[in-house]
Amino acid sequence: MDIDTFKDYFSAVDDNRQSAKITYPLFDLLFASLCAVIAGSKGWYDIREYILGHHEWFKHNGMFKDGIPADDTIARAISTIEPSAFQACFIDWMKAVHQMTDGQVVAIDGKTLKGSYNREDRSSTIHMVSAYASKNHLVLGQLKTEEKSNEISATPELIRLLDLRGALVTIDAMACQTTIAKTILEQGGDYLLAVKQNQGKLANAITAAFSEQRRTFNDDVVFEHGHGRTESRQCYVIDKECLSGDFTRWPSLQSLVMVESLRVEKGRPMSLEYRYYISSKSLTADEASRAIRSHWSIESMHWVLDVNMGEDACQIYKDNGAANVACLRHMASNMVRAEPTKISLVSKQKRCLMNTSFLEKFLAAGIPAMVEK
Repeated sequence: MDIDTFKDYFSAVDDNRQSAKITYPLFDLLFASLCAVIAGSKGWYDIREYILGHHEWFKHNGMFKDGIPADDTIARAISTIEPSAFQACFIDWMKAVHQMTDGQVVAIDGKTLKGSYNREDRSSTIHMVSAYASKNHLVLGQLKTEEKSNEISATPELIRLLDLRGALVTIDAMACQTTIAKTILEQGGDYLLAVKQNQGKLANAITAAFSEQRRTFNDDVVFEHGHGRTESRQCYVIDKECLSGDFTRWPSLQSLVMVESLRVEKGRPMSLEYRYYISSKSLTADEASRAIRSHWSIESMHWVLDVNMGEDACQIYKDNGAANVACLRHMASNMVRAEPTKISLVSKQKRCLMNTSFLEKFLAAGIPAMVEK
């Protein structure tokens, strides 16, 4: 990915500043902010320091020829960008560079930006819903909601922006809604939705349908040992015809899934847990098990955002700053994780911080490395 390519994808972002007062083009500030976040910058001051430290490189590429912007200038410019437009450009970029394969798991989940609340209103904390390609470790898109409760309404909005042909979309029980299931199908994907008591009748019917499979460990059960605990998981899949009752409102329902999980931890009593799912795809037990475990890779993405990129600790909150910087983090995460060098993400960030030749390598490798062969 070179600078011109980046400009092609993100030129649709409008500059809402007063034209008479513009000293630094929005593209320069946006591109420089992305470079800084790739290198580990966590706030406006860090971004400004990154530009200052690599000013000659930016000038060589036609940017900041008249000096370095103040951190307040960067903050105001990025915070005036309309998040929906910025996120739409991001999604179009990912559509162009990510090739969906049949059966690929796309996990959808929400995350709260803990430091993004208005200091006079704690309830104003931003919540982001993201779609994540589990196999390639790429964020495909994200959408901001104002409150956690709006995740149900934001999820179908995000799904409508994505090309899900051939994908198996996994979502937790909060989003187990017929509207969301229908939207996934309309976008060409299949759904695998967790079911809990927010869908009481469905949950009770599925529990009854699996009555013969409960507490019947097979001889070939495999126990896993690690992290101070011993676990075993068994997955069962039965046909929708095993349901008692009328559940035709769930579009194209094909499979019912149960995961039986036994866990033993030192100093604690043994726990036995059952989790239930519905799917529009005819799945084998092995396929369902792999998809369910793949869903939790989105938590590893959340961990990277928090631990390596300092998302929860970020104190940006004014105007659209928090949402737009969150989008920059997703872009940076995609590019850093896609670059094939076998070193840690933190080491990659440090290399980009110290030397722009590494940054150029990451920018150049970003798009080709993301396309699944």
